[in-house]
Amino acid sequence: MTHKKRMGFQRHSTPAEKAGINVELDLHALTVDEALPIIHGYLNDACLAGLKEVRIVHGKGTGALRQVVMRELKSHPLVKSFRTGNRFEGSTGATIVEL
Repeated sequence: MTHKKRMGFQRHSTPAEKAGINVELDLHALTVDEALPIIHGYLNDACLAGLKEVRIVHGKGTGALRQVVMRELKSHPLVKSFRTGNRFEGSTGATIVEL
């Protein structure tokens, strides 16, 4: 019996994939009090997993959650910069964060 070597590319998982960290955090239907610890934990996990950019989806609604997200990002030590999503990223319903 002969064995053939399989030729091709081998896909390696990124640290984020191994850790189960998604590049997007969806905060829809959460209150500000519920969202705050989730945001901090997610940013820490994303940074440890090696992600350089993430998207936080907070929805448009009244804008209260968006304001809190931006306030927290301003003072978070792992955040290099952040911006409102463009029209293909969720517009004002999402914030793009560079870690």
